[in-house]
Amino acid sequence: MQCNRINDYPVGRERRYDTINGARIKRDIIVIGASAGGVPALQQIFAEFPFGMRAAVGVVLHRGVNPSELREVLGRRSTLSVREPKGTVPIQQGTIYLAPPDHHLLFERGKVAIQRGPREHSTRPSVDPLFRSAAESYGRRVVGLLLTGCGEDGVSGLISITERNGLTMVQDPDEAYMPYMPLNAIRYDEVAGLVSLDNAASILASLAQGDRVELKVMSVG
Repeated sequence: MQCNRINDYPVGRERRYDTINGARIKRDIIVIGASAGGVPALQQIFAEFPFGMRAAVGVVLHRGVNPSELREVLGRRSTLSVREPKGTVPIQQGTIYLAPPDHHLLFERGKVAIQRGPREHSTRPSVDPLFRSAAESYGRRVVGLLLTGCGEDGVSGLISITERNGLTMVQDPDEAYMPYMPLNAIRYDEVAGLVSLDNAASILASLAQGDRVELKVMSVG
């Protein structure tokens, strides 16, 4: 797998549109994973979330072990509060929880926790622990979104969300800086559909309210 190049070519698969969340379930637990190219992607989504969105958002971005100003960078234009928890805290709507350096982020029943568990996919924080814990704790209330990145981190976590009747989505590989994480998710999980950075925030906000939404769908052979 070539993971050292920008996605400068289209995937070239036919798309169609489908309506999801027909049961109008409030998907108010949102979990997002990203790697290479994730900072500008997250900045755009955070800036376009509606003020006062009634959802809790957990985010894992692959990062180094040393302290950084990532929370400040991502929170600069965010409409919601961005927190980097130092320990276990009550989960609150209208808040974005960012995995701190060298720790996994977990969404447990009624709380957010951090854990210095084993590396997964050679990284800590890893996307999969967040996705799995959210699925186990919140079931069908969860919507998982996998953005740009290289490798398979997040794929098994999305499968866990699907198995517990949550919804899973990926960034359209055609626009992703690194398309491999979204493509692997499409190959191995029946994702509900694709989002672009221009509509991701509005789609997530609509799902948090329990609305039906229309998504692009593609398959990869």
